[in-house]
Amino acid sequence: LPSSEFCALYLRCRSHCCYPPVNFVAAMTSSQKIAVLGGGAFGTAMAAHVANKGFQVSLWVMETEVSKAVNEQHENTSFLPGIKLSPKIVATNSVEEAVSGAIAILLVIPTPFVGQWVAEHHTQLPTEVPLVCCSKGIEIQSLRTPYEILVDELPGKYHRMLCVISGPSFAKEVALGMPTNVTCASEHSRVAAQVQDILSARHFRVYTGSDVIGAELCGAIKNVLAIASGASDGLQFGADARAALITRGLAEMARLVVKKGGRASTIMGLAGVGDLVLTCTGTLSRNYTVGRQIGEGKAMDTGMAVAEGVKTSLAIRRLAEDLQVDMPLCNAVYQVLHEGVDIKKVLGELQDRPLRSEEEDVFASDFIQTASLFRTKGKLVDDHHASKL
Repeated sequence: LPSSEFCALYLRCRSHCCYPPVNFVAAMTSSQKIAVLGGGAFGTAMAAHVANKGFQVSLWVMETEVSKAVNEQHENTSFLPGIKLSPKIVATNSVEEAVSGAIAILLVIPTPFVGQWVAEHHTQLPTEVPLVCCSKGIEIQSLRTPYEILVDELPGKYHRMLCVISGPSFAKEVALGMPTNVTCASEHSRVAAQVQDILSARHFRVYTGSDVIGAELCGAIKNVLAIASGASDGLQFGADARAALITRGLAEMARLVVKKGGRASTIMGLAGVGDLVLTCTGTLSRNYTVGRQIGEGKAMDTGMAVAEGVKTSLAIRRLAEDLQVDMPLCNAVYQVLHEGVDIKKVLGELQDRPLRSEEEDVFASDFIQTASLFRTKGKLVDDHHASKL
């Protein structure tokens, strides 16, 4: 079936019997194609995931040596070495070839290049299949998130099929099939549900949501905070300091998310606390590793500069200033990375700030308001009923 007919048939099955029969899904999956646009570590990992689900995968890559390695050695030796890939993954240097006949498109282009890439290739993209943005970050010049770039650069006919994927997901672990949970956020619930069905597996659970702004900002801010967490560990400040940093980082996330129009409740989900905890504690995180090296006294070099949080700290600083949001931890990272301020001096200044009430935070007040919904005549309802509200 053509991709549009497959999607329509699949959704009709869901509307009548919740899910299509298993044999229908298996048969259709093996004959349908997913396009993954971007052959970096995470793009390759997502290609591996959907190929292991049984889909045919067309992986667009820019570098001819990467496409050759994927097709001949079944390995992305440049960006995800050591992970054997399914023969179902076919790499190509042609966008048109990659997206032809695909039932969904995963866009995994680095954020600084999303706008230019879309401007050059959008006429080759189909309009009737989900366009799933897996990129994270904020464009420095415009302060736009990847989703905002897509909305600005793509004609309106594409907008209703847009969604984003965010959450704790190291490329290596996704590629190895290790248990992973993510969120698919879209302004159109039907598209989010469709992507949830396509991507979900027992080891890759996809939740849906509608707060695109919150999901994207969390995915950007966590990389900056991960540098701070790594620096704290590099200075051997201990587990207490790391836990405090993560918690206060969540408060900074909430302030910016709410000021930009997102929901504070998103901070409690996979895109928020889930991704932040992973990135601030996992040794597979490039941002955490960069921070740890700085904390250990190593100077910044070009290898460190490729970590997403380094450039994102510039954008977060500008965005926080424009929106008048207090983000002391993110600002401290900016000062160390881009102004050459001594890291111990910055951390000392953080601890010396005036004392305040924790309940002043947007995040805390939102939680308190949510808790009030569980009150009945001044008493909290029992946990069993509260969990169902």
